[in-house]
Amino acid sequence: MENLMDKIISLAKRRGFIFPGSEIYGGMANSWDYGPLGVELKNNIKNEWWKMFVHQRADVVGVDTALVMNPKVWEASGHLKEFSDPLIECKKCHSRFRADEMKGDKCQECGGKEFTTPKQFNLMFKTFIGPAEDAANTAYFRPETAQGQFVDFKNILETSRKKLPFGIAQMGKAFRNEITPGNYIFRTREFEQMEIEYFIPEPKKDKDWEKYFEMWLDEMKRWLKHLGISDKHLHYHDIPDGERAHYSKRTVDVEYDYPFGQKELYGLAYRTAFDLKNHADKSGQDLRYTDTETNEKYLPHVIEPTWGVDRSMLVAILEAYHEEKAPTSEKGEEDVRVVLKFPKWMAPVKVAILPLSKKEELSNFAKDIYGDLIKDFICEYDETQSIGKRYRRQDEIGTPYCVTVDFESLEDKAVTVRDRDTMKQDRIKISELKNYLSDKLK
Repeated sequence: MENLMDKIISLAKRRGFIFPGSEIYGGMANSWDYGPLGVELKNNIKNEWWKMFVHQRADVVGVDTALVMNPKVWEASGHLKEFSDPLIECKKCHSRFRADEMKGDKCQECGGKEFTTPKQFNLMFKTFIGPAEDAANTAYFRPETAQGQFVDFKNILETSRKKLPFGIAQMGKAFRNEITPGNYIFRTREFEQMEIEYFIPEPKKDKDWEKYFEMWLDEMKRWLKHLGISDKHLHYHDIPDGERAHYSKRTVDVEYDYPFGQKELYGLAYRTAFDLKNHADKSGQDLRYTDTETNEKYLPHVIEPTWGVDRSMLVAILEAYHEEKAPTSEKGEEDVRVVLKFPKWMAPVKVAILPLSKKEELSNFAKDIYGDLIKDFICEYDETQSIGKRYRRQDEIGTPYCVTVDFESLEDKAVTVRDRDTMKQDRIKISELKNYLSDKLK
């Protein structure tokens, strides 16, 4: 029986959400491309996140930093030394695995029992600046977006004139040479992050930072609700001492019940002043904040909420996917309706315009309606196959409203609007259609 992930992967490819990368050349392991609907869904998530956490907050500003930075950045951050996983290799088939994720004592590929001694494998992608491929020209693709905010802290502080506490937000690609990527778009070597480095006053007492930590944990919960994620599928895991990243004093992993198990979705960490201190020491620059009221200078501490774009997409699709019993067909067969019940703001297509017939007079009339609606909504026009099959196509991509144009529309200047979730149909005057849809899509 086809499991949920297989159904999601099939639907996503068939409808143009997500394709295997480089597929015509046999693909590339755990490389994925976002198709026409996938990129719309992804952009809707990113734009909504930016609106919620940057545009609608007076204490957060945005930035967009380079993918390839001065290698000294990664030396100061500890990535050159610390950012690694234990790697072992099967002596029989030469497959490589993370030693800390091995299940049993046999190779997962060939069953062999002999492995090399574990060695640390740095996860950063290496490249070279300029024509010479030597150590002097070595650079790295960033393994996280965060360091860009720390390196630009002084410039942003001076130009934005923000006072503590305030945050610097960034969305963008990061790259990690994972030994064992997998589970569709859950873990890939190239992925996109949405991160905020929230700078807070230097704690005077041991617990001063906790109110900011709890505030951002509440904000992450608010986002998850907005994304349409059910609380029953979420878990909040406080990472114990000894298992946290070396810079973190407290970390909470937000975990989700994926079809392949309970695994991380988002993360929240208290990074103390680790990053600014290291960059100040290595660069020789004064990165301290000056309190204008007390004239005190100090390095701010940092609370870091992190959201993965790709994982946000994955859980949004998983939560939205529904199979419902539809009315029995004319042949007496039980029908199943597959529908993606995205929150309306997230749906890649908001309105579908569907003429009941391809006849020119009706088609032209419907195209005029489409031409007017695309000025305000992301729309799709479809006149192929039966109206039932077209409804099902729109259900499968999560379109909230279908506008059916029939021959009566030519006379009464009205159309039938079908709701994706209830399948209820309303007859609406064309002159009122735009306002009707605007109200419904708010």
